[in-house]
Amino acid sequence: MAKHGKNFNIIDAQIDKDRFYDPREAIELFKNNPTAKFDETFELHLRMGIDPRHADQMVRGVVVMPRGTGKEVRILVFADGEAATNAENAGADYVGMDDLVQKIQGGWLDFDMVIAIPQAMSKVGRLGRVLGPRGLMPSPKAGTIVQPHEINRVIEEARKGRMEYRVDKTANIHLTFGKRSFEADALMENLAAAVDSIVRNKPASSKGAYIRRAYMTMTMSPAARIDVTALIAVRALF
Repeated sequence: MAKHGKNFNIIDAQIDKDRFYDPREAIELFKNNPTAKFDETFELHLRMGIDPRHADQMVRGVVVMPRGTGKEVRILVFADGEAATNAENAGADYVGMDDLVQKIQGGWLDFDMVIAIPQAMSKVGRLGRVLGPRGLMPSPKAGTIVQPHEINRVIEEARKGRMEYRVDKTANIHLTFGKRSFEADALMENLAAAVDSIVRNKPASSKGAYIRRAYMTMTMSPAARIDVTALIAVRALF
């Protein structure tokens, strides 16, 4: 059995494993009981009532966190010509085409988000085995294959707190919604935006309980089970 630190054990002892916590109550519990010296990230983990083996039950979307994520995002854009100029002016960290493809093929991965114009995908497609498993491959569903005139908007959203999520093979969704240093209201607002997006993306073929279980935690903390009804209700608060 893994050994945990003193701070972890202190908060773990406070969490009632048989209780379903209200989201705000859980947020305040974690904020008041840090388990690490750095600014930990709040995480939400959802067990979904869908079957990801069926294409018509996939859940995937993008949400712009209204209060940001507290994370610096390194943005790479595959573009040339006027589109490359737009990307540079919008503040992209890396802009290019063949040079970036070669660099990534050589093992370079110092970026957090990839955007591409449609004309670049014939070349970017070669990177599928590298970018795909890391969730970095541009795609229409993720809103990261964009027309040149849309680059500014997508980069601006990324700087503000653009978050992509998708259900994994085990029917779970994992996402982050802010830092411990955020005010509780800011965390609640981000949480509401994320839950609203997930609920709005409910597949038409989904039957029964859409969100079956929910857990909240921080980077180095134990998890608290969240009341799903109360979690969905936060959508109406903001």
